[in-house]
Amino acid sequence: MQKHLFTLGFAALLAACNTGSSTNTGHTGADTSQNAAFREYEAHYLAALWKTYPEWATAVGFHEHDTVLVVPDSAAMEAELAFLQQQQDSLQSYDTSKLGVSLLTDYYLIRNQLEGRKWDLEKAKTYEWAPTSYNVIGTFASMLNENYAPLDERLRSFHARMANIPAFYAAAKKLIKDPVPELTSLAQDQHLGGLSIFEKDLADSLSKSGLSTAEKKALLDRAKTAAGAIRDFAAWLKALKVEHPRSFRLGGDLYESKFKYDIQSAYTAAQIYDSAIARKNWIHTEMARISKQLWPKYFGSTPVPDDQLVLIKRMIDTLSIQHVKPAEFQQAIEQQLPTLSAFIKEKNLLYMDPSKPLKVRKEPGYMAGVAGASISAPGPYDKEGNTYYNVGSLEGWTPERAESYLREYNHYILQILNIHEAIPGHYTQLVYANQSPSLIKSILGNGAMIEGWAVYTEQMMLENGYGNNEPEMWLMWYKWNLRAVCNTILDYSVHVNNMSKEDAIKLLTQEAFQQQAEAAGKWKRVSVTSVQLTSYYTGYKEIIDLRTAYKEKMGDKYNLKAFNEQFLSYGSTPVKYIRQLMLN
Repeated sequence: MQKHLFTLGFAALLAACNTGSSTNTGHTGADTSQNAAFREYEAHYLAALWKTYPEWATAVGFHEHDTVLVVPDSAAMEAELAFLQQQQDSLQSYDTSKLGVSLLTDYYLIRNQLEGRKWDLEKAKTYEWAPTSYNVIGTFASMLNENYAPLDERLRSFHARMANIPAFYAAAKKLIKDPVPELTSLAQDQHLGGLSIFEKDLADSLSKSGLSTAEKKALLDRAKTAAGAIRDFAAWLKALKVEHPRSFRLGGDLYESKFKYDIQSAYTAAQIYDSAIARKNWIHTEMARISKQLWPKYFGSTPVPDDQLVLIKRMIDTLSIQHVKPAEFQQAIEQQLPTLSAFIKEKNLLYMDPSKPLKVRKEPGYMAGVAGASISAPGPYDKEGNTYYNVGSLEGWTPERAESYLREYNHYILQILNIHEAIPGHYTQLVYANQSPSLIKSILGNGAMIEGWAVYTEQMMLENGYGNNEPEMWLMWYKWNLRAVCNTILDYSVHVNNMSKEDAIKLLTQEAFQQQAEAAGKWKRVSVTSVQLTSYYTGYKEIIDLRTAYKEKMGDKYNLKAFNEQFLSYGSTPVKYIRQLMLN
């Protein structure tokens, strides 16, 4: 799942939580004076956090600073570093041995958010080489599209926030040094793709508003200036001459540090990589077994290939021709969602809140270029906001490219995609996360837990009979699970071991059985992101391990629905912390 959050270094902020020390599982969580004091500190921390990062505040549904756009100049960086140091000093005043387990988890999340952001500013310095860090458009889009306040009020905030857009991009130009070419190109595409927010969508909203003629004119005039600054930034990036551009490859040291902060696993990046290699080999064995079982049904008496990878690919290619037409892709997704909800209710797998609708929409232009499907959920302060299932458009694609893409998202895989992205995957998990009593756990969401849950639910649904236990569905799920596994192998191999594009495509097409279009898209993704691709397998592995341990602990009292709901009740917390909370 991609979260498109547009403030300086915001992506690093969202997941910047260190592994920390192990929690003291002997704590009772009683409301001692230390616990009460820490709860009060959390409120002060959040107030300071939103003042420092107003764009982040808007993204999570806290709208007191909607009129503010921070210009990323030297003064803003000094203020941010001062905030980080002040909060770190405040944390040191608490005796963690006297905090309840749940609050201790909050403590580690806050501490590691601070450490992670400081690491990004002082060590990784992504603000210098990642032009994608400077996209403001998503925040403005949410202000137009979300009904958290009357339209006129949102438009006035929109107007005030636009004032700093020219200064924002002027400051960005001064900070960018030796940028990564792939990120430079992506930033151009995303900025040009999002211009409609200021050039069309705003006008549409104004036509429905009660603003005066003078206010409307002022908004449109400022929007024209803002759009000009955005277009100018894209043109500046295109014309930028860089003698020594930074490689998109992160390198071993930065990669391990970023993995520690972003993934927050009990394992290191190298350990997860080794585990993924072993998992890939096991999956190949299972897929070969199922392919042999299905062979007579589809190939009759034709001899079975000796090479198991050839065997598996032949079977997958045969099944993949069953897919929807390009123009029906989004419609097919919409039609499948009620079926998934009905199955969960029938099998009593977990409670689904019927008051939280999911809206399927074409992926907005400012989000394009990273993932073909994603969920945009409201933040914990805006629980009544819309949740969107963003679907990439195939419009304008060549027939060959569209066919390759649709074979990848064939009849079977499309259902698994919807489980992962929507029900009971990301959409369901994020609804639960917004209900968590801990704002910290909801706000400092851990990507590995979020992605791991989505991967876990695919397996859980099939284990409980989704797809009628057809071997075809299981074969395709193994192929899909292999995607999560090979995401980890690919990301680590490219960023740490310097894997070439040729070898990456070979891994994805020959060992993960992906279509050429999907493999090409994944190469683009690994060249504009780092570490995030490991979150799927890491989170999945840790959740499966936790469920096994929990089942052993509960014995005859084990209940899958109870496990799922208790797991989700802790918000988007790193799985290693949830494990301690559930097992102790």
